[in-house]
Amino acid sequence: MTPGDRVHDRLLGEADTSARFSGHTQLQMMLDVEAALADAEATAGVIPATCVVPIQSAAKAELYDCAVIGAEAVDAGNVVIPLVRHLTARVAAIDADAARYVHWGATSQDILDTGVVLQLRAAVPTTLGHLERAGRAAAALARRYADATMAGRTWLQQATPITFGLKAAGWADALDRTRQRVGTALDDALVLQFGGASGTLAALGSHGLAVTDGLAARLGLRAPDIPWHAHRDRFAQLACALGVATGTAGKIARDLSLLAQTEIGEASERPVEGRGGSSTMPQKRNPVSASVALAAAIRAPGLVATMLGAMVQEHERGLGGWQAEWDTLPDLVLVSAGGARAVADALDSLSVDAERMRANIDASGGTLLAESISMALAESLGKREAHTCVEAACRRAVDERRPLADVLGDDPVVTRHLDRAEIARRLSPDHYLGATHAFIERVLARLGETDRDGV
Repeated sequence: MTPGDRVHDRLLGEADTSARFSGHTQLQMMLDVEAALADAEATAGVIPATCVVPIQSAAKAELYDCAVIGAEAVDAGNVVIPLVRHLTARVAAIDADAARYVHWGATSQDILDTGVVLQLRAAVPTTLGHLERAGRAAAALARRYADATMAGRTWLQQATPITFGLKAAGWADALDRTRQRVGTALDDALVLQFGGASGTLAALGSHGLAVTDGLAARLGLRAPDIPWHAHRDRFAQLACALGVATGTAGKIARDLSLLAQTEIGEASERPVEGRGGSSTMPQKRNPVSASVALAAAIRAPGLVATMLGAMVQEHERGLGGWQAEWDTLPDLVLVSAGGARAVADALDSLSVDAERMRANIDASGGTLLAESISMALAESLGKREAHTCVEAACRRAVDERRPLADVLGDDPVVTRHLDRAEIARRLSPDHYLGATHAFIERVLARLGETDRDGV
């Protein structure tokens, strides 16, 4: 999980997040736990105070060979066992007596799980930052294009009109909810894992709780009420929140990619020299950021499912489920960071073509405003009869390639209740936006994105 392991890592991932899960960082986080444990135990009177400095001075990842420890983990079953062996040997070279107290009263899972918690604390804020940036960009688009009328689309077909501001406000609203969920789930996961062999801390006698509290304080984590070796709900909840965040980014990326289609052309990632080109077609400007966010959204569900499956662990310490998490959770954090970064990049540099939006509305010949006419006629004809009448008019307009206003103006059933001026008014997309502006204002107000003049 180090940056540059694969040629496409920088495209699909996030370099900063990847570095948080490198082998070197993983070793350092676990060594930080070992160093803090020695200090907490010395303070509680469990081990001699003279052991602390030798253990802390040896708890430096650069002193160890990740490849060697990884190779030795094949037989050991986890990386903590060989790490503790190498740590003990290095401490012994400094102080033989101190070496006796390395890893005192802990079990491998305590060190590995708490190390992961420390890695999550360092890594997930990058995803949160990208989600916040994406949300700000979406809110800015909502404000700027509040009045940019465009076709709403349902089932990929033109529906009643909306504004691009409404679409962007929906993105901003979802991104804000998602960011809050991830932040809450991360906070809930920042809990020390420390229980010893079977979750009783029996090896520490009467000092177990004091060492727990001291260790948690030194690491800046919360002390749990009870060790959680086989209870993986906190990690699973964070995984679910990251999965939802990645899906939210994917939904926005799907919208952007559809709007960027040549035949639609309503919004696109701003062209940058050398970005989004084709190896064969000079005219192409492919939506690169959208593709990255969509790839992340496709990958995330399988990773989330693995984390949920890994929850079913046996008794006090699980077999297989715990091991399944080791790569899955880091991969999910990295995928979510890449997806969030990509959608933030796309929204930050989005090019919006309001004129094309209007042209696409006009291309319908007015049929996307059929509901407006139907609702007006329903007051006199009843909803069912009005719907049938307007539906027939729409079919004629399409078949005869005529504007819907002309077809309606020739229909005596319609003109008994609506004159041509009223038909024209009802078929104006700018006059059939309902609560669009109120919705935008509410979202922007909650996000603190309104200006002095409102939207």
